[in-house]
Amino acid sequence: MSKKVLFCATVVSHLTAFHQPYLRWFKEQGWEVHAATHGESSVPYVEKQFNISIQRSPFKLDNLRAYIELKKIIDKNEYDIIHCHTPMGGVLTRLAARKARRRGTKVIYTAHGFHFFTGASSINWLVYYPVEKMLSRYTDYLITMNEEDYTRVLRRHFKAKNITFVHGVGIDFDKFRPVSAEEKRQLRSAYQIGQDKFVLIYAAELSKRKNQSLLFEVVRQLKQHIPNLQLLLAGQGDLEEYYKKMTHEMDLTDTVTFLGHRKDMDKIYSLADIAVSSSTQEGLPVNIMEAIASGLPVVATNVRGNRDLVEEGVHGFLIGLNDQNAFVKRVLELYASPLLREEIGKRRDLLTEKYSVLKVLNEVTPIYMEAVFKSQDSSITINERGGLGL
Repeated sequence: MSKKVLFCATVVSHLTAFHQPYLRWFKEQGWEVHAATHGESSVPYVEKQFNISIQRSPFKLDNLRAYIELKKIIDKNEYDIIHCHTPMGGVLTRLAARKARRRGTKVIYTAHGFHFFTGASSINWLVYYPVEKMLSRYTDYLITMNEEDYTRVLRRHFKAKNITFVHGVGIDFDKFRPVSAEEKRQLRSAYQIGQDKFVLIYAAELSKRKNQSLLFEVVRQLKQHIPNLQLLLAGQGDLEEYYKKMTHEMDLTDTVTFLGHRKDMDKIYSLADIAVSSSTQEGLPVNIMEAIASGLPVVATNVRGNRDLVEEGVHGFLIGLNDQNAFVKRVLELYASPLLREEIGKRRDLLTEKYSVLKVLNEVTPIYMEAVFKSQDSSITINERGGLGL
């Protein structure tokens, strides 16, 4: 009988966007792969997919139903490994898997960025911190992906049996790459972006946390110095209509372009001159990794996750949260110096050793191996961060 693994997350797009290499790895090893998440879109490499009632907000009553659904799924299928992601996915799955753990199921939780962090609101600390610390005792492997989270769970003595650090979910550095001037010209022609435009790109959910309203203020100032400025916003979210109304009221409708959800982000980055991020909170942002891999300098808020990736003056610049003037200054500095943009773009290779899909897969798969086999194979070692590596 083949071994079984269950991947859980709040929304189906999380699995399809970030975890296909890991689902495929299990499939290639002969495992039966299941997924439980909210949404009906098909997840690649999955044999059984469960559409559960889970919601992002911890205060939604649907989450009680989702817990019951998850418990039935877990108790029925007798999984060898359960790997859960996202805050609510992590909470409900670990609660539902308590009985299964007593039978030997190993539960792995990847924290893509705790909601309690330096600078977070008191409400976040009061709601999320005690829950995560309590649930750590029902966690066999707690995986973190930024320095702040990793250090905090160690110092605060979280009770997970194993606490480790991996470099995000990994990206494809062959897919996301710099393009030549001629390729960029052709792409801009195909996407109907003016050749004379100076283009900023931000790929993120349209939400309060991603803080696009800061960018609108920045763009309004920048237009005084860069008349041909264009901001591309890739993504969808609850604030989409609000942000569209805001850009209309600020007379930015010709400057800000809402692209919606995209599956061609490798091409979209190639249209741009600079990547920006106005986020107030990050785990380890894939959009920043993809932008740097595409050869773009980055101007981003100095928050957890962003600062793990953007070394000041190396990959771009970090600015204080909501520091509008500093944001404008750094973009103008890059606008004025094509040579600086080119030099920064060449430093993409500094990330490949840590953040490629293959590198991260080689960090995560030994955790899966140890979880099931408790392997003492000499190819599995403890790395310098306390994690498992090949």
